Amino acid sequence: MTASEHIDRMIEDLTDWRGKALAGLRKSILAADPDIIEEWKWMGSPVWSRDGIIAVGNAHKGKVKLTFMYGAQLPDPDKLFNTGFEGNVRRAIDLFEGDKINDRALRALIRAAIELNQAKSSKSARKATAGARATAKRKA
Repeated sequence: MTASEHIDRMIEDLTDWRGKALAGLRKSILAADPDIIEEWKWMGSPVWSRDGIIAVGNAHKGKVKLTFMYGAQLPDPDKLFNTGFEGNVRRAIDLFEGDKINDRALRALIRAAIELNQAKSSKSARKATAGARATAKRKA
């Protein structure tokens, strides 16, 4: 079973408002960028990635949580993040029954997370190249 099929099944099995909420989040996430990849990790969590993890979705007893891996570093002008402020890295959006999410703002947040992942990836590549050059100079 593919990751997308696992996520489909999870949403199907959530027969209350949480299934619809998670399906809506997923739709917005995937619409933000065509190169986003769906993954199934940690024994049952939908994960969305592009050049690194963007966010993890979970359905809890009374809420749906969307946790951004590097949310503390993301601009959030629309104040979507409403939990996770005690840490230095992650931030999350908790949705409760009846909550509506600003789709435009969520897509912007997803795109910002992708840009951050790409910047981190680019920085790592530059470090690796610089390290390889230094090693080559020492050997020469």
